[in-house]
Amino acid sequence: MFEAGDIRDWRGHDVVDAEGHKIGSLEAVYVDTATDLPAFGTVVVGLPTKRRLVFVPLDGATVGPGQLRVRYDKKTVKDAPSIDTDGELLAEDEPKIFAHYELTYQVGVGGARRLGRR
Repeated sequence: MFEAGDIRDWRGHDVVDAEGHKIGSLEAVYVDTATDLPAFGTVVVGLPTKRRLVFVPLDGATVGPGQLRVRYDKKTVKDAPSIDTDGELLAEDEPKIFAHYELTYQVGVGGARRLGRR
């Protein structure tokens, strides 16, 4: 696992799937608020006139020269819940992201949000 501070240096780098297919470019990292460890990245996808940010889990991701390789295939990531490039992740949308990847979602302590942008 890599530290959140290190992964921020990779903003703008390519995000590729396990087969090496480019998905998009890394826009931001969301950490698990309980552990402060990287949990999801947002990836810029779409045409220049219709860009959006999709969420991809960072568990099992590896960092290489100029790229971040995630363990999910390109189609799964591109079909993930998204926000506008200038949008915010709403608390009520967090469970949808976890469900898309068949991951367990648990609200933070005292009902706190699970994901925080870094």
